[in-house]
Amino acid sequence: MAITSSPTYRWPAWLELLRWHKPTGRLILLLPAGWSLWLASDNPSGGLLVLMVIGGMAVSGAGCIANDLWDHRIDAKVTRTSSRPLARGALSFGFAWTLLILTLLTALLVVLELPEQGRELSLQLAVLALPPILIYPSAKRWFAFPQVLLALCWGFAVLIPWAASNGNLAGGWPLWGCWAATLCWTFGFDTVYAMADREDDARIGVRSSALSLGALAVPVVAGCYLVAWLLLSSAALAAGMGLAYLLPALVVLGAGWREVKLLAAQEQQGKPRIGRHFQRQVLLGALLWLAMVLGRAAA
Repeated sequence: MAITSSPTYRWPAWLELLRWHKPTGRLILLLPAGWSLWLASDNPSGGLLVLMVIGGMAVSGAGCIANDLWDHRIDAKVTRTSSRPLARGALSFGFAWTLLILTLLTALLVVLELPEQGRELSLQLAVLALPPILIYPSAKRWFAFPQVLLALCWGFAVLIPWAASNGNLAGGWPLWGCWAATLCWTFGFDTVYAMADREDDARIGVRSSALSLGALAVPVVAGCYLVAWLLLSSAALAAGMGLAYLLPALVVLGAGWREVKLLAAQEQQGKPRIGRHFQRQVLLGALLWLAMVLGRAAA
């Protein structure tokens, strides 16, 4: 049977609900975890890396389900999201709640399998992460900058791997520089993502940083990306990574600047290519992770 262009038939509805059919959105959560692991240790454990991938997939899936449960009525009114499973009625709410519980239980099982030295602290951090993850989908109704809350959620993708690897959060600047960089980067790319929905959001009456910033959106995004690069690179250098990290990181800086200029030009034309920008942020984040791998190997 040929695959049709309709999203209803392209993927199973449960997979769409988890967004696992869109690897870009999963990688953009896993990358800060990768940064954290390579900053925390000279030789990160392969088993720990696998657990972080499984846990990250489970948590991101849970966040997407919670988002769709909160927003199914709004999603149906927004062009970009109108074909999501709950918005179009492809899945029952009972199924969605069941899948949400299963993903959260999977994340809990992952935490319980972490190395003993970091298990208790990681569990405490996971519990702290749960409220903002579940509250974030409602933030657009009452907060002008919901992307700030998402950034705080993303920050746990740095803290939990570090705790699992070292058993503490006494990482100094390599840890906290990476955490702050992740917050800035997340606010930046999610503001760009929100730019795609500005007209629909304004019509419906929900909020986003893209709407709140208005004409300043692209300059603020550019500033977030630059600060994120500076913070992450200073964290890498403080962790003992030298030219083997810095040289590819400088390539990322140049490519990132080019992406911002393209976004600004597209914004002036009224046709920002949000999807492509988002995908390239994942690529640039992956290149920074590769730079850390090289930095550790050469240290």
